[in-house]
Amino acid sequence: MKVEQIYTGCLSQGAYYIECDGEAAVIDPLREVDQYIQLAGERKASIKYIFETHFHADFVSGHVDLSRKTGAPIVYGPTEMETGFDALIAHDHQVFNLGRAKIKAIHTPGHTLESTCYLLIDESGKEKALFTGDILFIGDVGRPDLAQHVIAELTAVKLAGMLYDSLRNKIMPLSDDLVIYPAHGAGSACGKNLGKEKSDTLGNQKKTNYALRGNLSKEEFVKEILAGLTPPPAYFPKNVLMNIKGYENVDEVLQRGTKALNVHQFQRLIHENHVLVVDTRDPSIFKKGFIPGSWNIGLDGSFAVWVGTLIKDIKQKIVIVSDTGREKESVTRLARVGYDNAVGYLEGGFEAWQNGGFEINCIPSISVADFAVLHKTRGVKILDVRKKSEFDSEHIIGAINTPLNYIEDGAKVIDKTETYYIYCAGGYRSMIFASVMKSNGYENLIDIEGGVTAIKESKRFELSEFVCPTTML
Repeated sequence: MKVEQIYTGCLSQGAYYIECDGEAAVIDPLREVDQYIQLAGERKASIKYIFETHFHADFVSGHVDLSRKTGAPIVYGPTEMETGFDALIAHDHQVFNLGRAKIKAIHTPGHTLESTCYLLIDESGKEKALFTGDILFIGDVGRPDLAQHVIAELTAVKLAGMLYDSLRNKIMPLSDDLVIYPAHGAGSACGKNLGKEKSDTLGNQKKTNYALRGNLSKEEFVKEILAGLTPPPAYFPKNVLMNIKGYENVDEVLQRGTKALNVHQFQRLIHENHVLVVDTRDPSIFKKGFIPGSWNIGLDGSFAVWVGTLIKDIKQKIVIVSDTGREKESVTRLARVGYDNAVGYLEGGFEAWQNGGFEINCIPSISVADFAVLHKTRGVKILDVRKKSEFDSEHIIGAINTPLNYIEDGAKVIDKTETYYIYCAGGYRSMIFASVMKSNGYENLIDIEGGVTAIKESKRFELSEFVCPTTML
């Protein structure tokens, strides 16, 4: 028997390939499904089942395309939701044979109504692993407030109560040596504080996971699980609907999005249509020169999450500017979160635009050393675009917190006639912020190179110039 976790860092997402006696199952596949087909082919196995732990919100699953290409049925746990494709709706504790191994569906509502874990039983009948989806993470549990954005009567309080019961009655009674394989790790917005580990034993989670404390009452659990939840990214409900109703063939999406546009075609397209230019290059390169109106969302960061958070219309037409050779990757990662309307990329990249003599923009930046002088000698306006929790932990005195994920609110406090110095943790989010704001007419934003990390490492600021509420009490 073989179990392989296929982890995708930009989504903090784990898909799983399970195989026994030439039969394979895939749990929660990503949209680019050829990787699973290739893996099965290399091992001379056939994909027999596609198991979905729930209707995902943070990415578009590959279940529809994988079923179309392999003929394997798509399996969900108990649900009354009508899907736009054929699906096998399992009942609680239904067992599926995979060679001499077995996979048991365990209905565990709470994150969503249909949330289901899959228990892997090996050839000898021993329970080996539990694939928990978004019900149980390492160090955390799934947030219960997402389904209400699709079904209004499913309040967070109702689902939190269901989650408590599912954990206590369905998961915690299982063997302590069972390996827990969750659908997400640290960085996912599907929980509040996920651990960095990608698997653990159930026994260790009972000792270390706050939500599995033995003396925790349901009322206490509901209060703790709902405390501090921030609104989910706007694209979550749209991804849920795509996962329920189906979506366009990903091969067609990639073919359309990877159409090469010469610089004149590209110029006509962005000027004649409501097309957004997404520049996926590294922020340190982008800031030196870019096409006016471009948004910089670098591939080497949480690309999909920020695309889904900031581009409000999931049907927005998009053209790509990227490093040579990363065009397909850019379109693929857009499609992972349902942005299927990429209509091409600039052939030759930004250099082609620059060599064509077209107008370019840049984002001015300042070194930590020069910023330190300004900060000490005269008052400057400072924007901290990190999350509120990061800001509350530590920030430069006098900075205004304008989190990137609430950029519309940030725009309300910025005076277009004033100059602002902006920072985040390391420069990725501040460049996204600056590029989006510049495309909307905010010209006087200067990026502090390296953000908080560089500021602290430079030792040009005394620690007293940072506020850390937890140490000041």
